Amino acid sequence: MIDQLNDPQRAAVTLDGGHALVLAGAGSGKTRVLTTRMAWLIQNGLVSPLGILAVTFTNKASKEMQVRVASLLPIDTRRMWVGTFHGLCHRLLRAHFRDAKLPQGFQILDSADQLSLIKRLLKANQIDDEKFTPRDVQRFINGAKEEGRRSHAVDAADPYQRRMVEIYALYEAQCQRDGVVDFAELLLRVLELLEHQEPIRAHYQRRFRHILVDEFQDTNALQYRWLKLLSGGGASIFAVGDDDQSIYAFRGADVGNMVDFERDYAKGSVIRLEQNYRSQGHILDAANQLIANNCNRLGKNLWTDQGEGELIRAVELPSDGAESQWLVDEIKALVGEGTSRLDIAILYRSNAQSRVIEHALFSAGVPYRVYGGLRFFERQEIKHALAYLRLVMNQDDDTSLIRVVNFPARGIGARTIESLVDQAKTYNTTLAQAIARVAGKGGSSLAQFATLIETMAQETRLLPLSEAVEHIIEASGLLHHYQGEKEGAERIENLGELVNAATVFENEHDLSGLPSGQPAKSLTELMPDDSVDELGLNTPIAQTPLSAFLAYAALESGDNQAKAGQDAVQMMTVHAAKGLEFDAVFISGLEDGLFPHENSIVDPSGLEEERRLMYVAITRARKRLYMTMAQSRMLHGQTRYAVRSRFLDEVPENHVKWLTVRAVTSDTSVHSYARAFGGASSTPRSNQYTNQYTSSAPSKGPTSGLQIGAQLFRVGQGVRHARFGEGTIIGLSGTGLDAQAQIHFADVGSKTLALGIAKLDIIA
Repeated sequence: MIDQLNDPQRAAVTLDGGHALVLAGAGSGKTRVLTTRMAWLIQNGLVSPLGILAVTFTNKASKEMQVRVASLLPIDTRRMWVGTFHGLCHRLLRAHFRDAKLPQGFQILDSADQLSLIKRLLKANQIDDEKFTPRDVQRFINGAKEEGRRSHAVDAADPYQRRMVEIYALYEAQCQRDGVVDFAELLLRVLELLEHQEPIRAHYQRRFRHILVDEFQDTNALQYRWLKLLSGGGASIFAVGDDDQSIYAFRGADVGNMVDFERDYAKGSVIRLEQNYRSQGHILDAANQLIANNCNRLGKNLWTDQGEGELIRAVELPSDGAESQWLVDEIKALVGEGTSRLDIAILYRSNAQSRVIEHALFSAGVPYRVYGGLRFFERQEIKHALAYLRLVMNQDDDTSLIRVVNFPARGIGARTIESLVDQAKTYNTTLAQAIARVAGKGGSSLAQFATLIETMAQETRLLPLSEAVEHIIEASGLLHHYQGEKEGAERIENLGELVNAATVFENEHDLSGLPSGQPAKSLTELMPDDSVDELGLNTPIAQTPLSAFLAYAALESGDNQAKAGQDAVQMMTVHAAKGLEFDAVFISGLEDGLFPHENSIVDPSGLEEERRLMYVAITRARKRLYMTMAQSRMLHGQTRYAVRSRFLDEVPENHVKWLTVRAVTSDTSVHSYARAFGGASSTPRSNQYTNQYTSSAPSKGPTSGLQIGAQLFRVGQGVRHARFGEGTIIGLSGTGLDAQAQIHFADVGSKTLALGIAKLDIIA
C-alpha cells in the first residue's frame, strides 16, 4: 500500500496519531495521501471504517475518495462518513431532526429558492425591495450564518443594519414555519445541535477518532468551529491543504485557518509534499519564485525529477483581437504536431475575456468547450440584452418579450402574463398587440413596458450600432439591476463585452457611419452566403446593422460548442481550472487591471490572492506554458491601452522566452503568426519571430510607407502617443485593418501598435 509513496508521503500516511498539517503543493499527490491514510488506518486496526470522518469540498472529490479507498481495501465505503461539509451536516440533521427542532421531512433551499423566499418575505411585509434588494438581504443573512451568528447576535451600527437584522429575524421565523433550511443553515444548525446537546456531541466525539479534511485552505470560520467541536473528544485532525492555492476569499474562505491550525493543533507537526509529478522544471521554478512575493506563507518549494523541460513562452501583442488570433494559430500548430485538443487549455481571469477568443476559435473552425461555465452568448445577462435588442428591432417578437417583460422586475406577475397570452390567442395577435387589451395594474405595467421598448427604439434610431447597444443595456435597467448583485460585477463586464462585440462588428463591416435604423450596405459582405440565406436576412427589416449584428450573435451562439469528452480545446477561468491539468496551458490577458484585477491592486491581501490565482494558473501546465498580453483591449466599446502585468515581471527571465512579431513587408498579414521554436516551428514563417529583449536592430518597412486615412507613416518618422509620449517608427507591417508600427519610445522602450486604433500624431 505504501511502497510507491515518496518519503514525505509515507511519513504523512503512517503517522501514529495526533494532529497533523500536510502542506500539499500542486501536483504532489494529496488525494493519494488522503485515501492511502484512510486505508492504512483501517488496515492496521487503528480505527474502524465508521470511525473515520473525511470531509471534502465537492461531491466529485468525495466519490473519488471512496472509490480509491475501495480499490485499496475490500470494504463497503458507501457506509463511511465521507462527504462535503453540507452533505455530512445534512446526514446528521436527518438522524437528529427532533433535537435540531426540524420536521422529519425538512427540505433544503438552494440559492435560487432562498432568493425567491426572500422576495416573497419583503413583499408580504411591505419592505422596499429597492432599498433592501433581495440579493443584498441574501448576502447579509448568509454572511451572518457563516460567521455563526443568529439575528439576535448580529450587531447593528445604523438604521439600515438594524432593518437588515429585522429582516433576518423574519426570514428565520419563516424558514422555521416552512420547515426548510438553506445551505449555510445546514452547518450552523449542526454546530448549535452539537453545542447544546451534550449526549449527541459526546457520541460523535467518541465515534470519530480520525478526522481528515481535504482542501483545508478553503474552510471558513464556521467550518473551522465545526471541526474543532467534533474533535473535542480527542480525535486526531489530519488537515491537507495548500495556502498558496487559497483563491476563494470571495466565498468566505479564510487562508488564516491554516496558520491557526498549525499553531493550535499541529504545533510544528507539518509535513510538506513538495515533489511535483505534473509539471516540468521551468514551470515549477517560475511558480515558486512568483509565489515567494507573498507574505505570511507557511512555505514550501516545489520540485520535479522530470527535468527542466521547455522555456515558458511569453508574447506581447497589439490588441485583444491579435492575441486571440495568435492563440488560434499556436493551437493549430500544437494540434499539428500531435497534441490532443483535450490537453490544451486557455485560461482567463474574467469570463468577459472569452468572447473574443471564442470568436477567433469559431471563425477558424477549432472545436472548443467552455469548462465550468457558459459560452459568451449563452450567459443569462447576454441573453437578456439580446432579447431587448430584438424587441427594439421587432416588437412582435413574442419569445424575447416573454423573456424580459418582467426582467428586471416590474411587478408583472405570472397571472398577468398568462392573461396576456390568453388575449393574444383569443384575438390571434402577437403579445405586443395584446398588451393594450389587458386591464388593471398588470395592464398598466405592461403598457409601461411597451412604452419603454418604443422609447428605446426611437432614441437609438439614429445612433451607431455600438452606441445603440450600450444605450439599450442601460435604458432597459439591466445595468442597474446587476449593480445590486453580489456576482453582478462579472455580469456587468460581460455586458460591456457585448458593446465591444458590437464595436468590433461595426468596424470590421464598415457600419460605423450607418444609423441603426437604416439598411446596411451589403449583408452578403457581413455574413457567409449560406448563413444569409438560412436566416432570411434579405428581408427589409433584417437589412440594418442591428439586425446583422443579431444574426451574427445567433450564428455564434449556435450549437457549435464541443460536447464533454470530445477532442476540443478547453476554455475556462483560472478559478474553474483549480484541480485540473493540461499538457499545454495559455494564460491570457496578463495586464495590470485585468490580471491582477483592478479591484485587488490597491489591497495588499487582495493582491496576494491574485498572485495565488496566478500560481494556480501556472501550475496547471504539464509541458508547455504560454503567457500572453495585449497592448490594447476593448472596454465598453472604447480602446484602452494596457500595462504589462506585474506577474509577468515576477517570473524570472531565465525561465521565459519572450516572443514578438518582427516587422515584415507590407504584403504580409499581421495574422500570419508562426511558431518560435519547437516541433511545429519548421515552417518557413518561423523566422518571423525574434526575442524582443535581445533584438535592437530596426526592422525595415515598405519604402513607400503605410497610408492610414489621411496620414502616411514611414520608418524613421517621429510620432507622439497620448500615453507613451514621443517615439520613432522603426518598423511597419501589414495593410488595412492589420497595419502595425513598431515604435521605439524614449520612456517605455519598443511597442508594436495597431495603426488603425493607436491615434498617433506625426511630429517629424
